[in-house]
Amino acid sequence: MLSGEYVGADLSANEALLDAHPAEHLLVFPAVKFARKLPMLARSLLLCGLFMASSSAVAATIYKSTDANGVVSYSDKPTPGAWVFVFRDQMVEHLETQVRLDIQKRSGITAFVVRNELFAPVEVELKLDGVSNVRTSPPRLVRQVVPARSSVTLASLAARTVGQPPRYTHAFRYALGDPSARPRAYRYPLPWTGGPFQLTQGANGRYSHFGPKGRYAQDIAMPEGTPIIAARSGMVIKVENNQSGRGTDPSGNFVRVLHDDGSMGVYLHLMQGSVVVREGQRVGLGAALARSGNTGNSTGPHLHFVIQRNVGLALESIPYQFNQPVGSLPNFAVGGQ
Repeated sequence: MLSGEYVGADLSANEALLDAHPAEHLLVFPAVKFARKLPMLARSLLLCGLFMASSSAVAATIYKSTDANGVVSYSDKPTPGAWVFVFRDQMVEHLETQVRLDIQKRSGITAFVVRNELFAPVEVELKLDGVSNVRTSPPRLVRQVVPARSSVTLASLAARTVGQPPRYTHAFRYALGDPSARPRAYRYPLPWTGGPFQLTQGANGRYSHFGPKGRYAQDIAMPEGTPIIAARSGMVIKVENNQSGRGTDPSGNFVRVLHDDGSMGVYLHLMQGSVVVREGQRVGLGAALARSGNTGNSTGPHLHFVIQRNVGLALESIPYQFNQPVGSLPNFAVGGQ
């Protein structure tokens, strides 16, 4: 068994201790030691081999350790001071300030109003339990798609007894997108300029592409600062541009674009301060979005690119293909120029 430092690799899923997640999420890969001062390209090529090796691995426990020099090692064998390392699928987008349930109480009427400030539709669900002191029985479950930049009243309760408000408990949840949308077949131009670059982990990669949100994602190793461009036209609906290093968001800095067929393209782990588009901006094919980076749960410079859709109060990744082999054409430009 080889042991060693894990540098420059892709980690697009979050990590946590074993007691936080079931054992079936564990995955074993051979730990390979890389020189700390290897050039980025050499690291990326070594990592490509690491990911290919991991794709045929079987489930097992992974151990993570850090030596006195700060070198991080991963292995399927426990060593003194090592702890269990677990992968989980987690793309975090904080929408709570842009999708809100306002409960308005006025003149004996309690109204449940959803405000969607995003530039995209949102599917919402309101569940009411323990309802009493109402004139008419309301629906216990309301599920609806709220259009972009709009407000919708989901339910209203009128008090039966004057001077006493309706009684209830409620639960509210939501997901980006419209589940009735049907994505169309589309072969994606490469979402970067320069290269050729190497694919380090593809769809159903056992390293970290096994959860619903990222199962069909692709990770491409590239130098930090590589121009990232729109692989398809659409509306920019969410961006993060201020995260440095691992930060607090596993996705790092990112751009999410809503396509005309309801699917969404997400470009993750971007360089801090490099995003040049804003929420609500319409972008065309090949438009500049940002520069690649190494932010969030990433252990090496790369682009994590995924296509998602709403499948019913949940986002899931869907299969896609590039319109050419990754790395086959240097200095790729939109239109093949």
